[in-house]
Amino acid sequence: MSQKPQILDRHIVSQSRLFTVEALELRFSNGVERTYERLVPGGSGAVMMVPINANGEVLLIREYGAGVEDYTLTLPKGAVDLGEQIEEAANRELQEEIHYGAKTFHYLKKLSLSPSYMKSGIDVFIALDLYEASLPGDEPEPLEVVSWPITDIDALVLRDDVTEGRAIAALYMAKTWFEQHS
Repeated sequence: MSQKPQILDRHIVSQSRLFTVEALELRFSNGVERTYERLVPGGSGAVMMVPINANGEVLLIREYGAGVEDYTLTLPKGAVDLGEQIEEAANRELQEEIHYGAKTFHYLKKLSLSPSYMKSGIDVFIALDLYEASLPGDEPEPLEVVSWPITDIDALVLRDDVTEGRAIAALYMAKTWFEQHS
């Protein structure tokens, strides 16, 4: 199992305004051949931030998720623009979504979203030393900002409106980092 499958062929099977589906023809080390389909990312990546204010509170956003057809409480996130460094994108997205910038970023990890079906991932940061700053965003309605104590993440993730797996993972990583660095 330590030998990666050989990629025999790859081709685009479908494309829309937002998504590209690629087929991968693979041969595994035991000779078995399979076709896998995956979503291929467009753009320059994505970032998610765990902004923590001076009171030790995480600043979350409540936004509509068309995929789940409901409002969810989640972390600020967004796409990295062409030519933009990931830290620049993180700070821009914070200013667009929670109306704060951050002087300090600590990189936590790149999370894969669904490794069997998606090539893309998201780079996760802790954002500290927040300051008021606002940029116009691309959201169709104003986002509600909700603060929550970083020390009480367990209660937060049990809420019915906190459902995004990558945000939950980021919150727990940030809580561990915060406990080790406080």
